[in-house]
Amino acid sequence: MERFVDVAPGVRLWVEDRGAPDAPALLLVMGALASGLGWPEELVESLAERHRVIRYDHRDTGRSTWSFDEQPYPLTALAEDGVRVLDALGVERAHLVGMSLGGMLVQLTVADRPERVLSATLIGTGALSSVPYERPDGTRIPAEELPGASPALLELWSRPVEDHGPEAELERRVEHWRALGGDRIPFDASYAREQERRIIAHTGHHHAGTAHARADTFGMDRTEALARTEVPTLVISAPAEPVYPPPHAHHIAQAVRGARLVEIPGMGHALPREVHAPLAAAILEHTGRTDRTERTDQARPGGRTAPGGRTAPGGADAASRTPRHT
Repeated sequence: MERFVDVAPGVRLWVEDRGAPDAPALLLVMGALASGLGWPEELVESLAERHRVIRYDHRDTGRSTWSFDEQPYPLTALAEDGVRVLDALGVERAHLVGMSLGGMLVQLTVADRPERVLSATLIGTGALSSVPYERPDGTRIPAEELPGASPALLELWSRPVEDHGPEAELERRVEHWRALGGDRIPFDASYAREQERRIIAHTGHHHAGTAHARADTFGMDRTEALARTEVPTLVISAPAEPVYPPPHAHHIAQAVRGARLVEIPGMGHALPREVHAPLAAAILEHTGRTDRTERTDQARPGGRTAPGGRTAPGGADAASRTPRHT
């Protein structure tokens, strides 16, 4: 089902949800400048077998309002948008899955609104934490000294994005995905091209957005909150990741209390067909752990919030408690 949700004055987001309406809700949060259609259909369908899957277009992407030039906003506002999407759909608590900037937005929600989060999955992102990374040999590396994006990507990003028409823009995006995919899984240009054709058709134009790259990044550090969180968190490790290369995933797992790490072989900063099955399996195993804990807690005196987001018996404060690890 598709709908539009008002999240701020003059700002409306395109939202889609599928799967059983009474299944545990799962919110997919895409990266910077990326439409919700960046989550491939095959992956969404796999997750929808056990979840009510919700995806949406950020502001200034897809069919949502493009308003940054008239109404600038900080990146933290994008995390608030995700919570407002849940509000509009009547979802009290949800599993959150975020990729790239979306992974940072999920971390903000985990830190600031843990009562709304059943579990978190972080993909291709960096920690919103100043905790040093500790190597296996015990050496501690300051967070700001962890490796940055690959030189090839930095060179690509340094080029001005000029409008030479829809076909030229399509090919620019395909080459961008070639660089993002890493060097371990053979790049399928046809698949990337068709994916971007769908996104351009969905958006209604081919113009490249720049809003999120210009948005204020102030106030995103959540070191202390992530270090004490009780939200079950899964970190996806991608060995061919060129944006947040190793050991960023391991750093997140150290910075977020109780986080687990799962590696997807060959994965880079993209979602080609080859990663859909193992990624879906990792996410569903993780959310299943939390859902089982929720069902156990609901059976106890006092109750908790039901997996689909409904408030379970046990008083108004039931939804304010975060789930425990199993």
